[in-house]
Amino acid sequence: MSLNAQLVLGAGSDGQAVGQPLRLGNRHGLVAGATGTGKTVTLQRLIESFSDAGVAVFAADVKGDLCGLGAAGAPQGKIAERIASMPWLDYQAQAYPVTLWDVHGRSGHPLRTTLSEMGPLLLGALLELTDSQQAALYAAFKVADREGLLLLDLKDLKALLGHLKDNPQVLGEDVALFTSSSAQALLRRLAGLEQQGAEALFGEPALQLEDLLHPDRDGRGRVHLLDATRLVHEAPKVYATFLLWLLAELFEQLPERGDADKPLLALFFDEAHLLFQGTPRALQERLEQVVRLIRSKGVGVYFVTQSPGDLPDDVLAQLGLRIQHGLRAFTAKEQKALRAVADGFRPNPAFNTLSVLTELGIGEALVGTLEDKGTPAMVQRVAIAPPQSRIGPLSEAERALLVRQSSLAGRYDKPVDRESAYELLTARASQASAEAPAQASTKTRAAAQEPGLGQMAGDLLGGAMKSALRQAANQLGRQLVRGLMGSLMGGRKR
Repeated sequence: MSLNAQLVLGAGSDGQAVGQPLRLGNRHGLVAGATGTGKTVTLQRLIESFSDAGVAVFAADVKGDLCGLGAAGAPQGKIAERIASMPWLDYQAQAYPVTLWDVHGRSGHPLRTTLSEMGPLLLGALLELTDSQQAALYAAFKVADREGLLLLDLKDLKALLGHLKDNPQVLGEDVALFTSSSAQALLRRLAGLEQQGAEALFGEPALQLEDLLHPDRDGRGRVHLLDATRLVHEAPKVYATFLLWLLAELFEQLPERGDADKPLLALFFDEAHLLFQGTPRALQERLEQVVRLIRSKGVGVYFVTQSPGDLPDDVLAQLGLRIQHGLRAFTAKEQKALRAVADGFRPNPAFNTLSVLTELGIGEALVGTLEDKGTPAMVQRVAIAPPQSRIGPLSEAERALLVRQSSLAGRYDKPVDRESAYELLTARASQASAEAPAQASTKTRAAAQEPGLGQMAGDLLGGAMKSALRQAANQLGRQLVRGLMGSLMGGRKR
């Protein structure tokens, strides 16, 4: 098979190219290994292969190194030696078409979605709600849909929660699901989310998926990088929830493609354990279903983590390409995990997989690919081919230049705050406050214009006053009698 029709990863022990058919790129994959074993370089190599084939890429840049894709490489030393050892490698130092994104808009285009698009299930996972709080959130979203109240940002949801708290009758049959305590709990969770800086993720203009799929002018797939260097540490739940939302949106919006000569999009999710850590069971089951089915939409999902054990077994079972860098095993638990990793590959009689796992050097990996018919090939020990882009991050000036020259410059940079739930509910409250005095005055005038009613009110008031006076007089009389009788009785005793 031509190397152009493959995702070429590097050279096997025989010096020949090792890769996987490009058309199987939607069968997902795993890149794993301990810190410092070369995962980032492997990611660059994979991303470049997809881009060269015209496949769009979206990747999370957790350490800040992947942005080197935007500059040409300058191989020297051991990197140059490895390139020379692969005569079949058509190496051309070059920069790749990179678009930079940042939730906070500091080092890339602002990346946003809306609360309505995210939905109550993912939002509930982000807020780490209890079952009763989740039910209250579902009830709030139901009212928003029924009354046409757009939930775009956090202030929209806070306004809706306050409205429902003050007007529970609006909930209809769901009134029992939404209590004052659940509303307060939701508002507290939203306040905590704001403290993490997560309000920047919600609003407009929201990310349009078609902007991820447009190829570059030269036909290469564009590489979209999310700067997650701070996000993954300061707000890991926000990071994980956004990636889950992106996966769900692609699944919902993309049409079925069936088998094709190449994928439409490749997703790379670094720190993949965060996607499953503390995730409610219902959401995890949904994620596993999406991973299983999204390949028919032409999307390949590649998880990046330290150990395959970070992923659920149901997800691991769906991963075709497996790239395992070196692992270390010092404890009995780690040795057990190491054996599980080795057992995940199809054995190769040429070497002992378990032994090689602890012997791999930097830039080496055990690779399990898929054969033409989709069946697992025997595991191979592979020297990963160096990327053609820079190994290492861009400078701040280089990042700023990429953002300015981007084809999306100006499209997402300025936030838009159109009429939504907050504005509509605020207007309703203002109108109700303005109408209240007028309604009271109208009732007073109506009462004055009805002599029968006015006279009846006067008669009732007069009767009430007479009755009160009689009761007071009687009470005073009884007190006087008791006082007088007491004096008389006391006088007799004396």
